[in-house]
Amino acid sequence: MRLYLIRHGQSANNALYEAGRERERVHDPELTEIGHQQARHVAQHLADCHDMPGKMAEPFNLTHLYCSAMTRAMQTTQPIYQALNMKAEVWVDVHEVGGLFLVDEQGKEIGFPGLTSHEMTAKFPDFILPDDVTEKGWWDTEKGLERRSDSTARALRVYEKLQDRSKGDERIAIVSHAGFIDLLIKTFLHQLPTNPNNLFYTTYNTAITRIDFEEGYHGRMVTDRMRLHYLNRVNHLSSELWTW
Repeated sequence: MRLYLIRHGQSANNALYEAGRERERVHDPELTEIGHQQARHVAQHLADCHDMPGKMAEPFNLTHLYCSAMTRAMQTTQPIYQALNMKAEVWVDVHEVGGLFLVDEQGKEIGFPGLTSHEMTAKFPDFILPDDVTEKGWWDTEKGLERRSDSTARALRVYEKLQDRSKGDERIAIVSHAGFIDLLIKTFLHQLPTNPNNLFYTTYNTAITRIDFEEGYHGRMVTDRMRLHYLNRVNHLSSELWTW
């Protein structure tokens, strides 16, 4: 199995953070105009370009495309599935660390339900929706801000599902978020639990990370192994479109 982890394009919250206006953040931001440009560029890259240099060069040839239920991830995925002429499926467990929340003036964490199945279908009519996107949304508002232990548990669930498919020939792309991609990479590398302040795998907006699951040889024995080919690759973007 070949896995591509793709971060969403620049969101309104990303732009606010860079401008030092983080307090103005919203719970489920949309892409900025730069974010839409980044999404179009990564879509054309996946459709038209070859992966890896030299003799290893070959088309991406994705077989499955998944994304988080957050608006910015779905907006990033939309031009990808259109360029590749394939279906995209929402995978709720790959949402950003923390979930959908805001902190009010008293410091209380307020949870939001996210797009309902009706709203999601209206905005993104060609996406395949799972059962956990309902008419009440997809995020449990009582959680407020997701606990770190719950984020880690999600990463482990996603890891286990991908491990179950690792011996196949699938080429899977997941459009997700910086915090969750960091957690997922740490899960692959058996670096959980870890202090989140000690190590963070940074990914820029629409950066691609490639991880292969393959069989290798240890002496005469065939063993499963994972190969991290590259991390945070943004060669589909011009330097003025690099954001994080």
